[in-house]
Amino acid sequence: MKPPIHDPRARQRSGEPSPAAGRARTRTNRPGNADVAEVNLQIAELADRSPHELRLAWRQLHRTGPPHGLSRDLLIRALANQLQEQSYGGVSRTLRRRMQSLAGASAKGPMAVDPGLVLKAGTTLVRQWRGHTHTVLVREDGFEYEGQRYRSLTMIAEQITGAHWSGPRFFGLTKRARALAGAKADR
Repeated sequence: MKPPIHDPRARQRSGEPSPAAGRARTRTNRPGNADVAEVNLQIAELADRSPHELRLAWRQLHRTGPPHGLSRDLLIRALANQLQEQSYGGVSRTLRRRMQSLAGASAKGPMAVDPGLVLKAGTTLVRQWRGHTHTVLVREDGFEYEGQRYRSLTMIAEQITGAHWSGPRFFGLTKRARALAGAKADR
């Protein structure tokens, strides 16, 4: 049998409060949380530091020196952001994954769709154009139209119309296109 753990940070499974006073984790006193006034004071103190002190603070946070040519103002802003993330929490995992996927897509070439627009693989887009129904399948790596793969909806819209069109607008995926469609429906 293992000896009991007397570490106050150990996970409590009995439902009893933590043995160390003030150590119970709540939404407002999680490790890393500080009150707003304290964080604001720390951020204000950054402006009073010398560039050398700012670089040292960067080195402590990132275990490497700041990028060459980074201005004092940007150093202060980056350090202030780090203080806020440590105190209030950073971005959610979902947002971090979304940003990484957008960064990966932009590294491969021009963006296939508006970054604010999220189309799941398997979604079917349908558009009537001059008496014909055109169907596009959203895939993980782009779009499929009439058995061919395309990187962007704009290429498909050009294929259909023979003229340059915004693909998302052609398929009614932008706010402006939806507003125009709504105005036509009201007539």
